Amino acid sequence: MENRLAMSDKIQFDCFPGIQCFTQCCRDVNIMLTPYDVLRLKNALGMSSEDFLDKHTIILYKEKKLLPIVMLKMQEGKDKRCPFVSNQGCKVYENRPWACRIFPLSPNEDGSYKIIADKSRCLGLKAEKKWTVSEWLLEQGVPEYDYVNRKFSEITDPLKTLEKRIENPRIQDMLLMALYNLDKFREFIITSSFLQKFELSLSKIQYILASDMQLLMLGLDWIKFSLFGHKTLKLRKKKSKTKNE
Repeated sequence: MENRLAMSDKIQFDCFPGIQCFTQCCRDVNIMLTPYDVLRLKNALGMSSEDFLDKHTIILYKEKKLLPIVMLKMQEGKDKRCPFVSNQGCKVYENRPWACRIFPLSPNEDGSYKIIADKSRCLGLKAEKKWTVSEWLLEQGVPEYDYVNRKFSEITDPLKTLEKRIENPRIQDMLLMALYNLDKFREFIITSSFLQKFELSLSKIQYILASDMQLLMLGLDWIKFSLFGHKTLKLRKKKSKTKNE
């Protein structure tokens, strides 16, 4: 039952400077970044999306997969440490990725949770502090990330059925831009025919362009409209020609 923890079940865990294994879990790990992870991190670092992706990620394109995998790039060297961790702890703690927030837990497909930390290495599992799973997730700010990730899954799940039918490489570029490279997506909206094609009020446009979060939500809607035919965006009506035209 240890691998099927409900929200009301308790876990024993604490992590703090001074514990012998502090930051050891931040080394030589594979962390897949969600669009919201990239949004939060690039803003926290004061970087553009393009610069963040170039400097801090590895983008993997798999054959017959429409959506690239965006991985956090670890530092070179023997320990392959996360670029945002120091001996004092995480330097981007308030904006750390979802995978770091939820540790030592991981969700199961049925909605329960399991402990993924190695008990032989993670001394935090031997700490006296106890939490319910719900308390831990709330304390770590996981629900906000889960909300955006659920919106993201509304695209990733249907994409699996389309991958065998779509071979246009531009689709990958479109997905990467709208989900991960928000600054480029913002520029695309302004400089392309996007605003002429879709019916958006001026106040809505201003709100979207001023907020990365709203921009990401628009990107999700655009993908649903373009790839799945969902009525998430409304096309502008074409002006009918007059007799003199």
